[in-house]
Amino acid sequence: MSELAEEYRLEYFEEEGFERKECPECGDHFWTRDHDRETCGEPPCAEYDFIGEPGFAEEYSLSEMREAFLSFFEEHGHERIDPYPVAANRWRDDVLLTQASIYDFQPLVTSGQTPPPANPLTVSQPCIRMQDIDNVGKTGRHTMAFEMMAHHAFNTREDVDEDEYAYHGEVYWKDRTVELCDELLAEMGADITEVTYIEDPWVGGGNAGPAIEVIYRGLELATLVFMCMEQDPDGEYELKDGNRYSYMDTYIVDTGYGLERWTWMSQGTPTVYEAIYPEMIGFLKENAAIEHTEAEAELVNRAARLSGQLDIDDVDDVEAARDDIAAQLDVSTDELRDLVEPLEDIYAIADHCRTLAYMLGDGIVPSNVGTGYLARMVLRRTKRLCDNVGVDAPLDELVDMQAERLEYENRDTIRDIVRTEVEKYRETLERGGRRVESLAEEYAKNGESIPTGELIELYDSHGIQPDMVAEIAEEAGADVDVPDDFYSLVAQRHDTPEGVETVTDEGDDRFADLPETEKLYYDDQQRTQFEAVVLDVFEREEGYDVVLDQTMFYPEGGGQPADTGTLSTDDVTVEVTDVQIEDGVILHRTDESPGKGEFVNGQVDGGRRRQLMRHHTATHIVIHAARQVLGEHVRQAGAQKGVDSSRIDLRHYERIDRADVKRIERLANGIVMDNTAVSQEWPDRHDAEAEHGFDLYQGGIPPGEQIRLIHVDEDVQACGGTHVARTGDIGAIKVLNTERVQDGVERITFAAGEAALEATQEKEDALYEAAEILDVAPEEVPDTAERFFEEWKARGKEIEDLKEQLAAARAGGGGDAEEVEVGETTAVVDRIDADMDELRATANAITGKGKIAVIGSGENGAQFVVSVPDGVGVNAGEVVGELAAKVGGGGGGPPDFAQGGGPNVEDLDAALEDAPDVLRQVQDA
Repeated sequence: MSELAEEYRLEYFEEEGFERKECPECGDHFWTRDHDRETCGEPPCAEYDFIGEPGFAEEYSLSEMREAFLSFFEEHGHERIDPYPVAANRWRDDVLLTQASIYDFQPLVTSGQTPPPANPLTVSQPCIRMQDIDNVGKTGRHTMAFEMMAHHAFNTREDVDEDEYAYHGEVYWKDRTVELCDELLAEMGADITEVTYIEDPWVGGGNAGPAIEVIYRGLELATLVFMCMEQDPDGEYELKDGNRYSYMDTYIVDTGYGLERWTWMSQGTPTVYEAIYPEMIGFLKENAAIEHTEAEAELVNRAARLSGQLDIDDVDDVEAARDDIAAQLDVSTDELRDLVEPLEDIYAIADHCRTLAYMLGDGIVPSNVGTGYLARMVLRRTKRLCDNVGVDAPLDELVDMQAERLEYENRDTIRDIVRTEVEKYRETLERGGRRVESLAEEYAKNGESIPTGELIELYDSHGIQPDMVAEIAEEAGADVDVPDDFYSLVAQRHDTPEGVETVTDEGDDRFADLPETEKLYYDDQQRTQFEAVVLDVFEREEGYDVVLDQTMFYPEGGGQPADTGTLSTDDVTVEVTDVQIEDGVILHRTDESPGKGEFVNGQVDGGRRRQLMRHHTATHIVIHAARQVLGEHVRQAGAQKGVDSSRIDLRHYERIDRADVKRIERLANGIVMDNTAVSQEWPDRHDAEAEHGFDLYQGGIPPGEQIRLIHVDEDVQACGGTHVARTGDIGAIKVLNTERVQDGVERITFAAGEAALEATQEKEDALYEAAEILDVAPEEVPDTAERFFEEWKARGKEIEDLKEQLAAARAGGGGDAEEVEVGETTAVVDRIDADMDELRATANAITGKGKIAVIGSGENGAQFVVSVPDGVGVNAGEVVGELAAKVGGGGGGPPDFAQGGGPNVEDLDAALEDAPDVLRQVQDA
């Protein structure tokens, strides 16, 4: 890291009399005004010095501290912006959750492709860091859900061309950033001589730069990152990740001030949780009947000062660290654990409920993939913690406490989702418990511990928490070693966006020198004929790729299939069978070459285009109607438009029933009948996001400074597809089917226009055909079908009863059955050419009389059923195996009942004649 040492020699440090020192405990370099200071001031090199002695002049709540921070930076020339959602995959396709304020501006703003919404700016951004889940409650300072207060400045080097990036010049850089931090601390009443600035170079996501940790009285309050480098194999600097880096044209002030920690510092409570969740912590402690004597409360406070040492990221063994803390407090580890572990669970419950309120409030639906999986993981862990510590309040009420504090308007939906998920969890535990028992017995038999991989798989597949596995395993005599960072390991498994693939194809160099094709289909989506010049023709294995200077042909994209049609010259007409786009160049795939340099007349298949337009516009209408019916949490998980039908996948936590479908259809067709105009506009991205939010990106995240918005009634979406001019042009929308494609994702298949009419007629044809078969009017089909079904079930039951009576009669003797003595037991050997149900019923009836049953049948090949009463020394499986071999087959089963057979029916009687000998041989063996 010495290569970046000069980056930290700031003029501000020199002017203010700072000294650079090396911490004798950890070896980090830091800057301080206190020339007598020895250590860097951060645990474990120091303790928390503010617990019981707040470090600021006044006590602040979360909301008061947030306002104080934002107001300070507004007064110092920054524009306040609204925070983004916690679901970062609303505007990015490379991450799932928002983990820092800089996520709001990646990758388009940080790369200089688009300008920031303000420069400089300040924001208090809600974030979720799943990697901190195992630290929550234990360290006293970690929260999985938090707000990153920040100020950002976006700069470019002066020698860069003004037109190369969306912003130009320097706003401010390192000196001003540190000065602002100092000024804010001083305004809060902090003793800035106690503040240390630790050098800590930052790398991440292909970028890097010097960074400074701001430590005050043992607590890290902020990190000041100066993003100015990018990964470069030929770069001058090798940083701590082992990669080489070089300086960029852009350089960005990326700061993060922890709202929760600043609030904690102002209050000096034993942990951060009492400072930020006071009402909820009080409620949970009372509900779980957790009370402390004065001596116990004092011990908790003393332990809190040392809890900074308990960081699962840095400590190999949490229990060993707890031993050290207990020794310093002069108490036993067991005494300390019994005192603090229930509190740790309470703290984690409060934090996890806030995390769930953020997730569900921002419309994340629990599922088995992506953000949905992470929400489900947090919810199930929270429920388990409640059960562990004895909190009996319904989980939906606990989450609602946080949702109310965060002022979410969809609290009823949040509670409904939590209740639904808790019920699913109960069902999952019932199914998964048996799997754990079997697994524990298997490892116990081999004398092995259940490995971490199995624990993660049990959690992934069945939701079984590791402590539950440990309890069940202990009963079976198996060991379980649960890693301290178990939930972080699980989260890592799912902390990548669904549907994101690594692209290794860098594109076709043949198209690199061609200009982008002019897209005429945006100018007039109703037009299907145009003229163009053939810029180039590329031969493929089958057919050709034709590049035009302009085109009306829509290339495949956004779930909409490509247009088809023809390109004509005076000499030839070629069929356009597919259209693709690569780096702005549109490729028309044809069966023949029209000739490079030729003028062509293009003709799009108008009927196909109109149906695709109807279905694409109908997709917007259906998702809009679904949100009205099912809730604002509904978001698109995928879509495919077609000519005959289309489908849209929606994130929703329940099945879509028939009543929902009818309401969606009514609302959708109401919009169609209103015949409102379908309009497009190309606003600035930030303006569009500010006005409409990130629900704009239902169908994907488009690039560019300007984005194309489609307005259909009240629905607004960023979309690159083709659409009808007015909703009435759709004609009608008919929902054909709904199905669950995966947990948390519902699919609606529908048809529009002519396809809707055809689909309706097909269903009517089926109804009329059924009515004709049943000889009733169409409207009487449901009642008639129900009556026939009930009669069919009754007759089936009657047949089963008769079979059982017949079996009992056969068991009573008579017929051709042969009775033989096998030891002290009678065996009945008989051939009954019937189905397997009847064979089993007869065999059971015979066994019920204390006799061995050997029944054969030639109805479907040669089959045998053998049933043996309890306590008789004959193995039914072995008998069946011997008999089945005689008819060219096999079989087996448990000692009391078995079945089998073979193809040689002609050998069945002979095998039954041998049955008495087989029974005696098996018994003797």
